[in-house]
Amino acid sequence: MADFRVRVSTGKAFGAGTWDKVSVSIVGTREESPPMPLDNLGKEFTAGTEEDFQVTLPKDVGQVLLLRLHKAPPALPLLGPLAPDAWFCRWFQLTPPQGGPLLFPCYQWLEGAGSLVLQEGTAKVSRADHHPLLQQQRQEELQARQEMYQWKAYNPGWPHCLDKRTVKDLDLNIKYSTAKNANFYLQAGSAFAEMKIKGLLDRKGLWRSLNEMKRIFNFRKTPAAEHAFEHWQEDAFFASQFLNGLNPVLIRRCHYLPKNFPVTDAMVASVLGPGTSLQAELEKGSLFLVDHGILSGIHTNVINGKPQFSAAPMTLLYQSPGCGPLLPLAIQLSQSPGPNSPIFLPTDDKWDWLLAKTWVRNAEFSFHEALTHLLHSHLLPEVFTLATLRQLPHCHPLFKLLIPHTRYTLHINMLARELLIVPGQVVDRSTGIGIEGFSELIQRNMKQLNYSLLCLPEDIRTRGVEDIPGYYYRDDGMRIWGAVERFVSEIIGIYYPSDESVQDDRELQAWVREIFSKGFLNQESSGIPSSLETREALVQYVTMVIFNCSAKHAAVSAGQFDSCAWMPNLPPSMQLPPPTSKGLATREGFIATLPPVNATCDVILALWLLSKEPGDQRPLGTYPDEHFTEEAPRRSIAAFQSHLAQISRAIQERNRGLVLPYTYLDPPLIENSVSI
Repeated sequence: MADFRVRVSTGKAFGAGTWDKVSVSIVGTREESPPMPLDNLGKEFTAGTEEDFQVTLPKDVGQVLLLRLHKAPPALPLLGPLAPDAWFCRWFQLTPPQGGPLLFPCYQWLEGAGSLVLQEGTAKVSRADHHPLLQQQRQEELQARQEMYQWKAYNPGWPHCLDKRTVKDLDLNIKYSTAKNANFYLQAGSAFAEMKIKGLLDRKGLWRSLNEMKRIFNFRKTPAAEHAFEHWQEDAFFASQFLNGLNPVLIRRCHYLPKNFPVTDAMVASVLGPGTSLQAELEKGSLFLVDHGILSGIHTNVINGKPQFSAAPMTLLYQSPGCGPLLPLAIQLSQSPGPNSPIFLPTDDKWDWLLAKTWVRNAEFSFHEALTHLLHSHLLPEVFTLATLRQLPHCHPLFKLLIPHTRYTLHINMLARELLIVPGQVVDRSTGIGIEGFSELIQRNMKQLNYSLLCLPEDIRTRGVEDIPGYYYRDDGMRIWGAVERFVSEIIGIYYPSDESVQDDRELQAWVREIFSKGFLNQESSGIPSSLETREALVQYVTMVIFNCSAKHAAVSAGQFDSCAWMPNLPPSMQLPPPTSKGLATREGFIATLPPVNATCDVILALWLLSKEPGDQRPLGTYPDEHFTEEAPRRSIAAFQSHLAQISRAIQERNRGLVLPYTYLDPPLIENSVSI
């Protein structure tokens, strides 16, 4: 006979408690005990409670290895068993007759009748689990998860995704919480109703004037959106959005002019001023290029029965001396120079120049929504999430490190496949390149995608933008990358004593290999690792995963509404073709080029929802689910949180001196995961 004390913690979320009956079997080195009911007088397992139980084992099971939970609905006289009642278990603490308490983290929903096996909370790579039963448990856990979470090819040339049809098919462990789901649909419903009442979603015609657009601008206001409304026609604001707007990833230093962009000294003399030349400024490093060439020849959509148009512009920018602003020098709206593709300049007629800049902003919309946002910040994090669930058991240190950064990612991506990127929904109804254009862009970009793009320090070096002033995405992003990297390095140092220990971790290697094959489609040209050989490589790889699942997504998602609320600043479609000559643009022609009323409102409504977390948030570095139980990783978590707090204070101090504060990478505003 052996007496054990069992302490159980139930989650606080709505519906976390259960009426079901719970019992435990203790698996030891000698044998496994029979199921021991956890039963006190009254109701057990109420949401937010911790409860104590005493169980007596008929035999000594030896050293405790595992805890097996059993959950089943209670049976009522005459009625039989009730329907199973879901339960969110946080953890079990088991205190044996001799020795200290053993903590078994769970942090999972148990939905139906069944069992779940837990290991004691010490994080261990596979080689550290010496007992055959522990090795067997790891394998069985992964087999069960690989059966539950399977891959499918959604579109040719896209990263693979979760093989489920709708969010209704998801289990509770990857679904939105009840509160988050309710808030999401309440926000969507209220915004949709407001647009509908105003009659804007049903109006298929053109805007009558820029003044009329102010009606929709009053829909929701933010300081950044109002700033865009006030300054959208200004060259300095146009250029600044390449640095700190919703797509701050394309601008690169220009060391030589592309042959298909024949800008001359005479064209730009008025901006560069006397005593200099294009060649001199190229050699100084003060010229920058934004090239939307990937959009060349892309499929375009039909909206309200009317064909839409797209451009593949090139934009040359100049960093004026000292602390002067970044300014646009020249814009060409195609990749093929010639008489029908003029180079537009700041000295051109007001409406010619404004129309050219607006075509660039439309290209930014298409590039951002299909690639920077959908592909890089949703589809790839889904790959990281699925591979983590399928290849790393709960007790693995990388699972414990990464699982907070996968929260709700599968749910929001499933929603996107139901409500955004399918026929009849907003991308199909209201964007200039439509679903087919999005798909074509993703297929093109997948062939170009490389590892350095996903690693911010390398990306900044590759684009040559280390020292361009006022680039707050770079400044704040590099601080956060550094904090994540230091944190990851400490965790890796605890569990991987050598490069050989990285090479020998078969679960880690299977995780990396699956990301390479399912996410990057086995493309060796991408430079994405298919295996990892050193601790340094592992630190960079895990830092890349966490950064892209948190900070990068925040930087390119949170500002969507700010940029699009005043639609001429970020038009989702263009109804007339790009101009082929100068001197013909007018106010009326400009308005006629912009998207129709219903498409404008459709996109603004969608981007408002996608810019706003619907509650139940966990900011970067917030880990209420305590998967790590040892002191060393907990100290590292505390140091990481302290580092993020310092970064936040520095960002807020800088922002106090800015006309337009850059807030998207302030750590308390960054979600741990891609969840909206």
